[in-house]
This record gives sequence, C-alpha cells and structure tokens, in this order.
Amino acid sequence: MPFEAKRPALRSEAGDPGGDAAASACALWLNNEYTLAEAGRLPELQVHLSLVDRLRQVTAVRKGCVVLLLALLWQAYAVLLDNDLMFPTFSAALLALYDALVQGELLRAVGTSLRVLAAAYAVGVVAAGLLTVFALTSRFGSDLLETCTGMFNLLPAIALLPLALLWFGLGYPSIMFVIVHSVTWPMTLNIYSGFTGVSKTLRMVGRNYALSPPAFLFKILIPAALPQILTGLKVGWAFSWRTLIASELVFGVSSGSGGIGWFIYEKKNQLDIPSVFAGLIMIIVIGLLVENLLFNVLEGKTIRKWGMQS
Repeated sequence: MPFEAKRPALRSEAGDPGGDAAASACALWLNNEYTLAEAGRLPELQVHLSLVDRLRQVTAVRKGCVVLLLALLWQAYAVLLDNDLMFPTFSAALLALYDALVQGELLRAVGTSLRVLAAAYAVGVVAAGLLTVFALTSRFGSDLLETCTGMFNLLPAIALLPLALLWFGLGYPSIMFVIVHSVTWPMTLNIYSGFTGVSKTLRMVGRNYALSPPAFLFKILIPAALPQILTGLKVGWAFSWRTLIASELVFGVSSGSGGIGWFIYEKKNQLDIPSVFAGLIMIIVIGLLVENLLFNVLEGKTIRKWGMQS
C-alpha cells in the first residue's frame, strides 16, 4: 500500500492578501505533489519513433551510410574518367580484393605485416612505460624525457630509413627499428602527461588509505590517467601502422619479401592498379577493425563506464 503523507495546512497572516494568494498557490502545488506521490509513479511519456528515426540513432548505420556515399562517388568518378590504369572503379577494386583474398596472397602479406607490427608495437609500449617510470621517479628522468620527446617526437620515422638500412641491413629489423621510434615518443608523452595530470585530491586519498606503492599505482594513478594512456596507445598504433606500410614499400622490395606494402609495390610494377587499390582498402579495413573492435570496446568497458568520458 503506498505511503500516505499528511498534507500540511498552510495559513497566512491575517489581513495579508498577498499571503493568502501565496498560500493558495503553495497549497495547489503541494496537492499536486502529494497526488503524484500517492499514485506511486510519475506519468509515463510514450514516444513512438519511426524505423528511419531509430536507424538514425545507430552509429554503425550512420557511418555505413557515409562509407556507401564515398563508394558511390568513387564509382561515379571512375566511370566518368574511364581509365582503369589511372583510377579503376570501386567494383573492380572489390573484385581484385576478393581474388587476392581467395588466392591467399593478400592474407599472407597481412599476416607478415601484423606479426612485425605486433612485435615492434610491444617493444615501443615497454620502452614508453620504462621511460615514464624513470621520469616520474627522478627529476633527471623528467628532464631527460621532456628533452628527448621534444627532439625525437618531431623527427619523422621515415627520415631514419637510411640509417636503419646501414645499422641493421635489409629486412625486418630495420622496419622494427623505425616502428619503435614512431611509437615510443608520442606514447611516452601521453602516458607521462596522464600521470602528472592526476589531481592532488586523488593522491591524498591514496595516502590517507595508506596504500602501498603498487596499490597506489594500480588503484589510483592508472585509473585516473587511463584516458591519456588509451590516447597514447591509439596514437602509437596509428603511427606504427603508417610507418610499417611506408617502410615495407622500401625494405620489402629490397629484401625480396614483405607485407602489405610489398604487395602494393609489386602490383604497381605489374600495372595491376585494381590490386593496388585492393591493398589500400585492406589497410583501411584493418585500421577500422582495430579502432572499433579493440580501442572503442576497451574505452567502453573502462573510461566511459566509469563516467570519465561521454
């Protein structure tokens, strides 16, 4: 049985017309409030959305429409240009992509690229973590980190290709070197900024609870700095992916083996331009899959769930 509250009686001072009007207004408002309370629930507002309106609220549908629009523009321009050697149609690129996947040539190239990328990316993450710890525990480390990131973060990884060729020779050690360079500095800068940006209030909470250094790190610092850490991981992934493809265009040709970059270069030499575009499409697809299935899911289960990001 719903709770019934006793309605308070309102009185105004004698001879005060304004007080009578205010008392009447308050009594009406209180009566409405108690009526809703006695009903046990607020009135429900039902809104019926059409199918189109419901689809507009789905992010995947909206992004799919953008991709479809770009594909249609690509197809229309290629048909008007009518030059497959310069700019093949979207349908021809999709057909070349299907043939390369069925034959296994493109899948082998993708596997090779991802193995190299995973190894180099892991080394870059470890290096960024060690540099950040060193910078947070000593003033010399902080000065060293700020100086090195200021210098090397501005140095394009591609500019190190000649030196990598001299130091490590032909093949994937050279590629891994330039990828580690492209990953380490932007990731270190983001992680360090995240830790230094933790508020003093959160740090005092950890000290008041007398947390041990590992507990203080994993329960206070890392959760508070997680948005910046994830940003650093995403930036490092984007830099490493682009550096890998660019490096394979050089070292893949030199060493006689390679991943997607070598696949694109080889098809260009054969004037198989639809296959070149197929390789480019594969690069985009892999990037989107990593972005949406890894980073977005990780953000949804952490910083969005915790209310740290809208």
